[in-house]
Amino acid sequence: MINEEESRLKKLDQIKKQGIDPYLSQGDQISKIVEIQKNFDHWFQKERLVKMAGRIRSIRMHGKSCFAHLEDETGRFQIYLKYDLLGEEKYNFFVDLIDVGDFVSTEGKLFLTKKGEQTILVENYQLLTKSLLPLPEKWHGLSDIELRFRKRYLDLLANPEIKEIFQKRSLIIKLTRQFFDELGFIEVETPILQPIPGGANARPFVTHHHALDIDLYLRIAPELYLKRLIIGGFEKVYEIARCFRNEGIDRAHNPEFTQIEFYQAYADYQNLMTLTEKFLEFLLEKIEGKLEIEYQGEKIRTRPSTSSGQNIVFSKEENYIQKINFKAPYTRLSFRQALIDFVQIDIEKFKTREQIATKAKNIGLKVDRSWGRGKILDELYKEFIRPKIIQPTFIIDHPIELSPLAKKKTDNPDYVERFQLIVAGMEVCNAFSELNDPLDQEERFREQQKMREAGDEEAHRIDYDFIEALKYGMPPTAGEGIGIDRLATILCNVHNVKEVIIFPTMRSKEK
Repeated sequence: MINEEESRLKKLDQIKKQGIDPYLSQGDQISKIVEIQKNFDHWFQKERLVKMAGRIRSIRMHGKSCFAHLEDETGRFQIYLKYDLLGEEKYNFFVDLIDVGDFVSTEGKLFLTKKGEQTILVENYQLLTKSLLPLPEKWHGLSDIELRFRKRYLDLLANPEIKEIFQKRSLIIKLTRQFFDELGFIEVETPILQPIPGGANARPFVTHHHALDIDLYLRIAPELYLKRLIIGGFEKVYEIARCFRNEGIDRAHNPEFTQIEFYQAYADYQNLMTLTEKFLEFLLEKIEGKLEIEYQGEKIRTRPSTSSGQNIVFSKEENYIQKINFKAPYTRLSFRQALIDFVQIDIEKFKTREQIATKAKNIGLKVDRSWGRGKILDELYKEFIRPKIIQPTFIIDHPIELSPLAKKKTDNPDYVERFQLIVAGMEVCNAFSELNDPLDQEERFREQQKMREAGDEEAHRIDYDFIEALKYGMPPTAGEGIGIDRLATILCNVHNVKEVIIFPTMRSKEK
């Protein structure tokens, strides 16, 4: 018994023997299905000859006639082929050699079937592309989720709603550009291949440039180059940047991801919190037409924060909510207060690495030997706090060890002017008042270097060229990165960033 692919290969051979090219170029003007549907009544009355092309999604025989559905990116439309109209040779070619999945162009006049379905009576057709593998009849939710991501083309064909996700993602990026362009920001491009990976604490991917005989790194962030542009005289810049981090993969992380980073001279992190609220309200109004949305349809439990009294976390005791409200203003909670509220740790009472390591272990955190005090604090926050924050919440004023590129708070230099926006347990934005003191920056880079030498591969490297640039003077500046993938995850109401990355990074099948 031959399989479907073998059967189609035999059909392909028969088509070629008839002197027909099964993989044509197509340059004729055709109408999109949505256009035909919109103008159906008028074109029907005028007996207009309509040309349409698409992929065949169904075929059903009815005596010496045949119904089929064609699909393009705008929709599906029925075609009707009659033996008496097409003639024996043309009709039998379609019936015997055309399969579901093939691409064809058709030409004919419009009519309504007895059931009232808009249809084209085909007077002529042409095979454009012969498919050699059958389409999945139905996806059935597919228990092997990874297969959907590996074969995204089949996912798109089987699930029309998946295409809507990527259309919405495209709209998010389009509206993001519109928002920042209208505020006078200039879009720029900075290097993806960098001699020193900077702008974040992360392990980079490394490659080798043979002509120059040097190692280069895929950027982990565009930050230090965008700041160079502020130094050079630009006052508002942004980049929608593809970034790469050699880190684990989970529902909120993919090794390559998209973010917008923007920098504004003569602004601080307080200004950017207000701007971020306006930006998210702008997006929600344009995309959803409202500021409150459902996320995942899950029952998210909530209790009030002890510091703000607002519903920002979930627990097992209180009422259910299913909505996320993006109406400003958002809750602002200091990093220190968050640890007090959630894990009853006041970091002011644990000044040394040993003290905080012991306390962290006591509440269940696995502490690596290479972690410094700042890394432990960050892991406490990621493990016990961030996943519990559902409503848009600014976590502000981080310990200085976590932020080598941020400006110190003038009233408490142990902390920096930084915020992260958390929504649905994910960090969506990260921003700070930028450090523009070159001597302080050099000192912090050196502290990071000590952490690298102690085994922290994510610690920031020293970038002497950037320090030199700072010595020429950078005005007071605030900068922010917003994760496009995570934002799309929330606005598209899906649980995993792989759902909004059209071709996510996947483990090899062998592993």
